Amino acid sequence: ATTRFLHQVRQGKLMGQRCPGCGNVYAPARGSCAACGLPTTEEVELGNKATVQSFTIVWIPIPNNPIQPPYVVANLVPDGANISFIHLMSECDNEAVHIGQRVQAVWKPEDEWGYAMDNIRYFRPIDEPDVPIDMIGKVPASGWEGRA
Repeated sequence: ATTRFLHQVRQGKLMGQRCPGCGNVYAPARGSCAACGLPTTEEVELGNKATVQSFTIVWIPIPNNPIQPPYVVANLVPDGANISFIHLMSECDNEAVHIGQRVQAVWKPEDEWGYAMDNIRYFRPIDEPDVPIDMIGKVPASGWEGRA
């Protein structure tokens, strides 16, 4: 599952896998559902947008890390998925980052892509309405407005 996921990232796509039991969509793909234990084989193409589920501002330098503090690391739920992954945020006022905020992937130039999540340099805030906290991860696609 991880190999398939990274091959898709190498092609500039974020892919998830849907559980046939509970319907959760995992990104990156794990090969099985953590909740049901069932194999996840149905692939789902995800968008380049996501919602901030949680975050932290890193203030302490990490040895050999080229990124200098302060910077934001966030758990992001990509559009089309229910489960978050961790990635960097940038092009933002760190103090203004908040749960429910909408963000979009900023990809490296295609000639720099490899088989890794760092093909996405970071996620940056976009001008879209926040997702209510109780809706994050419950509606696996953008367009949550008006849904119960």
